[in-house]
Amino acid sequence: MEKVAILAITKNGIKMGLSLKNLFPDWKVFAPSKFSDNNEVIEWYNDSTSIKIVDLFKSNNALICLFSLGAVIRLIAPHIKDKKTDPAVIVIDDKAQFVISVLSGHLGGANELSNDIAQKINAVPVITTAADVNKTIAVDLVGKEFGWRIDDDDTVTKVSAFMVNKEKIGVFQNVGNRDWWKKEFPRNVFKYDSFDELKNSQSKGFLIISDQVFDDKILENTVVYRPQTLVVGVGLHWDTSKETIKSGLETSLQKFNLSYKSIARFVSIKKEKDIVGLIELGKEMNIPVEYIDREELSTIDTPNPSKTVQTFEGTPSVSEAAAIKSSQGELVVEKQKFPPNLTIAIARIQN
Repeated sequence: MEKVAILAITKNGIKMGLSLKNLFPDWKVFAPSKFSDNNEVIEWYNDSTSIKIVDLFKSNNALICLFSLGAVIRLIAPHIKDKKTDPAVIVIDDKAQFVISVLSGHLGGANELSNDIAQKINAVPVITTAADVNKTIAVDLVGKEFGWRIDDDDTVTKVSAFMVNKEKIGVFQNVGNRDWWKKEFPRNVFKYDSFDELKNSQSKGFLIISDQVFDDKILENTVVYRPQTLVVGVGLHWDTSKETIKSGLETSLQKFNLSYKSIARFVSIKKEKDIVGLIELGKEMNIPVEYIDREELSTIDTPNPSKTVQTFEGTPSVSEAAAIKSSQGELVVEKQKFPPNLTIAIARIQN
């Protein structure tokens, strides 16, 4: 975890904070200046703790509080927003007997961090989230380690309830790392080889791991995960605009029922100058842009080579060749033409 702050407000808490600092050297320890002994390892503050904790809450990925749970809750309660943005908050009692995961247990990482701390200081981790207590799948964490995105957060709570209540859950996966659950599946969770089998499974809730777009009533009770599996090859002119590329991309994705959330990168031919429109779209969509030399592209067999492209670019294919080369996989969308200055092809990264 990138930024972790330890907040100690008693003399014993400060000793505990220094012990944690020895175990986790990158963490910072904060304590009131009235206890200062000029130890430069500690960042002494003059503000009241009620002010300081808000500052640390807003500026760190995790906050470790070495004082009572009730006091911590009262101090941070007015500043809690949602589980996607709030930092992990952990409380450790004054005798270091218990490490309590208080806030952002799953997405924020408080549960995992509590377990890690407890193991190192020989304490008891206190985890209360239902998925962990019941040792079942935490729906909001599936694929997090691989960078998967969730299509619609609104369904997470509903499907999580189905999961912990041991209702039948169907899983369909056709892309992405298969090792997202390293244990034996819970007894109420079943895998299906096709979307049709999933639909007909009489499951109460569903997990779908795919780069495809589905249109079905079961999505109301489904969490859809988007692994970054698609590489978009782009053939374009120096003046092709961001709007033109975006429009062509949207048309291509809709035509072939693919999700933009599964795009891993854009890729095109390396030119003397980068194309401004492609750079702008990459920044807007937070998708990296990769370039490949024409000599490499010319060695790739593609289904739709072009003599015209060969004449102007020195290779018979740009969009298809770039997508295939970068993905090391197969085309799922052959070259789509958007005259006069754009072609798009999409390949799926090989698992």
